[in-house]
Amino acid sequence: MAFLKFNKAELVNLHYSTKREIIIANKVGGYCNTTIVSCNTRRYHGLLAVTLDRFGGDKFLLLSSLDESLIVNGKQFNLGIHCYGDVYEPRGHKYIVDFSADPVPQITYKVGEIVFRKSIVLVKDIDEVLIKFELLQAPAKAVLQLKPFLAFRNIHALTHQNNEARTAHGEAKNGLSFRMYEPFPDLFLQFNKKTVKFVDTPCWYNNITYIDEYRRGFDCMEDQFVPGYFETSMKPGDSLIFSASKLECDPVGFKKVFDAEVKDRGTVESMHEQLLRCADFLICNHNNKKRITAGYSWMYTGLLRETLYALPGLTLFGKKDPAEFEEILDNLIADEEERLFHRTTQVEAPLYLASVLQYYIEFGADPKKVWRKYGKVVKRIITSYEPGIRKEVAMHPNGLLWAQMDGVALSWMNAYLNGRPVTERAGYQVETNAFWYNSICFALEMEALCKSKDAEFIREWSGIKSLIERNFRSMFWNSQYGCLADFVDDNGQNMDIRPNQLYALWVKYSPLEESLAPSILRVIDNELVTSRGLRTLSPRDNKYKGVYEGSQVDRDLAYHQGCTRPFLLEQYVDVCFRIKGPSFWKKAQWLAEGLYADLNKHGVGAFSELYDGDPPHEAHGAISSALSTAALLTVDYLLEKNKEV
Repeated sequence: MAFLKFNKAELVNLHYSTKREIIIANKVGGYCNTTIVSCNTRRYHGLLAVTLDRFGGDKFLLLSSLDESLIVNGKQFNLGIHCYGDVYEPRGHKYIVDFSADPVPQITYKVGEIVFRKSIVLVKDIDEVLIKFELLQAPAKAVLQLKPFLAFRNIHALTHQNNEARTAHGEAKNGLSFRMYEPFPDLFLQFNKKTVKFVDTPCWYNNITYIDEYRRGFDCMEDQFVPGYFETSMKPGDSLIFSASKLECDPVGFKKVFDAEVKDRGTVESMHEQLLRCADFLICNHNNKKRITAGYSWMYTGLLRETLYALPGLTLFGKKDPAEFEEILDNLIADEEERLFHRTTQVEAPLYLASVLQYYIEFGADPKKVWRKYGKVVKRIITSYEPGIRKEVAMHPNGLLWAQMDGVALSWMNAYLNGRPVTERAGYQVETNAFWYNSICFALEMEALCKSKDAEFIREWSGIKSLIERNFRSMFWNSQYGCLADFVDDNGQNMDIRPNQLYALWVKYSPLEESLAPSILRVIDNELVTSRGLRTLSPRDNKYKGVYEGSQVDRDLAYHQGCTRPFLLEQYVDVCFRIKGPSFWKKAQWLAEGLYADLNKHGVGAFSELYDGDPPHEAHGAISSALSTAALLTVDYLLEKNKEV
């Protein structure tokens, strides 16, 4: 597809091309991530990163890069590219004439009469990356040299030349194995042909510089070990397949596996198909336990809030797979008992489970079956907010939840600066109390539907429901501003205009009168809505930071103080359809198209975590976000649902 291709002029411009990344993830927790010119600009970049249970389930980078060189008629052309301080060497990008990401990442090089192509595949169910090299044209036979750069480190860390590294190699069929440090698994580098020879020239390449880390003010230099290079001759029309894996594989099957993986991915015929492909990447099945990865390449798998928010969009509205929905939810409940029932720094997250189950019922699940399976969990979550159970949050006599822990951000707005939260939001949080009321109403509705005999629960929580109804509006509504306070503390209402108030309109059981919704929505429209999601703070606020750039301090100040979040479009579009009806359809389509328009930026073919609050709304954060992907799938569902016949 055109939006997943780049031409020579774009590729040779490093300012342009190094800001565009490819990401491939498999189903078992591994990934391949680099730029479209194969220049690693982040510590997270590499050809093979894997999840290692022996290190607590963190991700570790084994193979950083593989530099290609072609020797034709005695002349050597180096196709790799690395940054060393201010210098790029070699500068292989100057030979790239084409990049395509569909169906798999593919880079074409042209050197005079030589045309050479490489295609990258990450095997779906095992930690193996396959790279196919093809000599399409050449005036004579060529010698291909391949130089592996080994990392063997946590993806969040950097490595340096040291005496502990094991530089020796072991034997493998049509290749070699490496294990730089004892606790790690072996890394097998193999080829589908026996003609490949290894030339042993061990060397450390020092001061490899990751320019994106430098730009963000992080440590940005590391040393990587290159054991030597592989070498083979190729004539025009020849191909070679390289494999890097934790397991020794049978080289005879490399071509068959490569072709099968390409066929399985297929070609993308529409924007929605690309969205579904991204959704599939984000569902991990490590150790036969399905979880959602919050984002690539540095976000974690199985996080409570991110899983709950992304689950309906990815599994129901995207893949239309209720069995997968329940499997992931069941795993999450089993994994997150502490946060669901005892303590969490994102106090609203457990309460979002009610909304997730409401989505499931809307999708077509039997309400009684849903409540029989998950009712005890919902009721246990609700009762955990009673006084004396959670230290970070508790219900007050007015029925509302008060969240406070000095020096701790107790919501999804959890950036820190010098150890202190940028947006602490201690007190009555508007979204937390909206979810609180919705959870109680949902539980009471389901108890009545199922003719529950738990009379004590119904009596107690019916009374608390009434308390919230009497107190929510007076606590949060501000007639002067025409909207809701973001939170209320001992100093009164905090009137920072933020998107959290949107949830009070969105939940199925809103604690507000319908008559207030147009005014609140008007403020959100005027202050927060952009073509790339909702801002986290109004640009009229003196704390507003419209660009997510600069040092760590600058970025932390902008993270929840102006940056837009695409995931908030899910609730915004839903609320607008309810209030404005079909007349909102074209606006909703425009909002979705804004995110599709950026598929050739940041993460190529993926949906970014956040954008600048200021135009032109450049993408930042994780290049492939579960929240953004899931929200757009839900928006697509809402567009279809509300389309006029």
